[in-house]
Amino acid sequence: MKRLFRYFFVSAMLILTCGTITAQSVKTHKVKKGETIYGIAHAYGLTEAELRSANPGMENPGYLLKKGDKILIPVNQNPQQTMTTQATDDVQQRPIRMGVMLPLHDKNNEGKRMVEYYRGLLLGCDSLKHEGISVDVYAWNTPDDEDVSSVLSKPEAAQCDIIFGPLYSKQMYAISSFCQQHGIMLVIPFSINAPQLYSNSHIFQVYQDPEGLNESTSRRFVEWFKDYHPVIVDCADPNSTKGGFTAAVRQQLESRNVKYSLTSIKSANNLFSSAFSTQHTNVVILNSARADDLKVLFIKLRDVLSANAEVKVCIFGYTEWMDLAMSQENNFHRYEMYIPAPFYTNLTQPASLGLAMKYRNNFKQDMISFTPRLALTGFDHVLFFLRGLHKYGKNFDGAAGRFSYQPLQTPLKFEHLSGGGYQNRAFMFVHYKTNGQIETINY
Repeated sequence: MKRLFRYFFVSAMLILTCGTITAQSVKTHKVKKGETIYGIAHAYGLTEAELRSANPGMENPGYLLKKGDKILIPVNQNPQQTMTTQATDDVQQRPIRMGVMLPLHDKNNEGKRMVEYYRGLLLGCDSLKHEGISVDVYAWNTPDDEDVSSVLSKPEAAQCDIIFGPLYSKQMYAISSFCQQHGIMLVIPFSINAPQLYSNSHIFQVYQDPEGLNESTSRRFVEWFKDYHPVIVDCADPNSTKGGFTAAVRQQLESRNVKYSLTSIKSANNLFSSAFSTQHTNVVILNSARADDLKVLFIKLRDVLSANAEVKVCIFGYTEWMDLAMSQENNFHRYEMYIPAPFYTNLTQPASLGLAMKYRNNFKQDMISFTPRLALTGFDHVLFFLRGLHKYGKNFDGAAGRFSYQPLQTPLKFEHLSGGGYQNRAFMFVHYKTNGQIETINY
């Protein structure tokens, strides 16, 4: 665990701080199997250029790093002057001090995903350098069994301007109290139980709870589809978690005296077809997010449209169906799918492709095939919050319109909770249009 932390911390400090290198000496490093020039350089807090400069042979054509090679490592003789930092507490005039308190390990999927998120944070900080925003990064591995009091006792922790974490609810009280005591912005990036949000003005919660999303999504549904005929399809799924959403939709529709139809995925085609209007475009909602139910719906809609050319349809779906976008791309566009989501990943756009390539080049592996892409999430979070700190200082509130930024994946828009912190309310419909294009409708 300690070795991993040192690697992350040194890498982050190397990439993200502005420093002045003083007179140097050298020491040697014996190359181990599988090591790379990049990895060795970053383990010692160097750039590849600095390591190659100390070892001119690396510049020769065809040079290969081999196990057992001894290479020279330049060492700073005056570490007290490694970084030049202005003596001021004004976060707008000095490097931002960013802390990360997440499980950064490779022991399980949680740790691996948080490592990817953390790497996205680093890539975001590296991008901010080009805007003149410097960042000092302090990262601590805080797994499920970690006593965070030992981390919070570190002098660097109290100096942070912003901390990303934690991942576990049981660590929330200690970290949130610490941030409140020291005036540190705390960004909770993922789903945890955080009652402190309602009393601690230093907390920004990115995650939106399902109950709140059901209410806001159902309200936005009836506003956007006010001229459509809703068709709610029962899938007889005893394990479905979507009954709450369809119930909220029905409540919204009934409160506005909007007529809608109910049918079943198991109904005969003639009964199923009778639920559809020929006067208005029909918007279809399943009460299940199962992929198998969606595939059956595609077949039944095909039969409805084949039998009656006057019927027009679109589908209102679920975030879980993002994972089906590739395999069901034609059907998504054919039936004009709308997916409500707090994020959207278009891995074909140039900015996403560029970051994926940078991730591969820096870390010698691809992002985990997981939705959302956590490196993109980390990248978006850093650019949003650190730009906000740089522009507004500790008064940054994360509200809409504070600065212009087009996120790669995760839009952010915060509302202040009375007496407490800030809750993310960003939301969009991802619309797969019949012409093959994809648009995002932001709220």
